[in-house]
Amino acid sequence: MSDIYTNSQMSGWAALLADAAMVSLDRIKILDNVKNECNVLPAIEMNQYVLLFTDSRDRGLFYDIWEAGHAGCDVFIGYGLEPSSRYEKKKISELIDDEVTGPTVMLIYNQNAHESYKIGIENDAFARGPIHYVGNEIRAVIMTMMGVDSEDRILLVSAESIVIEAAMMAHGGCIIAVEPDKGSEASMRENVEKFGVRNVRIVTDVREETLKDLPAPRLSFIVATEELEDQIRDLIKKNSHMSFIIYTLDLNVLSSIKAIFERNGIKNLRVTQITVAKTGKDSSFVTQPTPWLIRGNR
Repeated sequence: MSDIYTNSQMSGWAALLADAAMVSLDRIKILDNVKNECNVLPAIEMNQYVLLFTDSRDRGLFYDIWEAGHAGCDVFIGYGLEPSSRYEKKKISELIDDEVTGPTVMLIYNQNAHESYKIGIENDAFARGPIHYVGNEIRAVIMTMMGVDSEDRILLVSAESIVIEAAMMAHGGCIIAVEPDKGSEASMRENVEKFGVRNVRIVTDVREETLKDLPAPRLSFIVATEELEDQIRDLIKKNSHMSFIIYTLDLNVLSSIKAIFERNGIKNLRVTQITVAKTGKDSSFVTQPTPWLIRGNR
């Protein structure tokens, strides 16, 4: 436990490095990556000032920040647990060959940060693979329906791009990504690495033994297949008060949902259909796939 920062050590380092950067403490986002697995890269994207406490488990962090496009960020770096004058100011671009080898504190300044979260990431930002990502406008509606908070626990089945956005919003929670297909699982892992979201847990199914060591989700978002009812039954074993959002383009699935919900004690059924049309290359409107979203809760 010697490498765990105490509250007094953290507050001392915060005051010291904030004074060095001439910034008020109320403008700084603080992440303790020693006690928790934090989403460091999204935090840098969304906050001008990030104070990060870390150690050798983040050995290649400087390179990761540089690779994410933040080479120009200023960073005030302090070493050790106890606050001291032993700190230096550098650019991330100067540190890409350095490694984090012990308790390290860094105040990162990103002048290009967007200090708000915009839902609906463009599909071009995601890793390519066998996945057909849902349109970003539709994803924005889904994210609104899900109502994700900062400490949330959500399970998503075959919903790769939605996993990433949910993980960014639930930065203090846990997102469980269920990827039964090997190719989709590989793309999911690539996207998790690319966006630096460390609160994602990837599994291949929703069976009781698979989920036994994971937090119970508040909500499950499922892209419907023929296994839908079996998946719902397994998830209810994990949380008997589960809420569900089912995504489908299949009219047969839509027509069967009411009976599936009734058999499994899911109430308050609500159905939404989303239609999005965009102009194509010849300036004519092209309609995107129009999914149904079915919501209910126990």
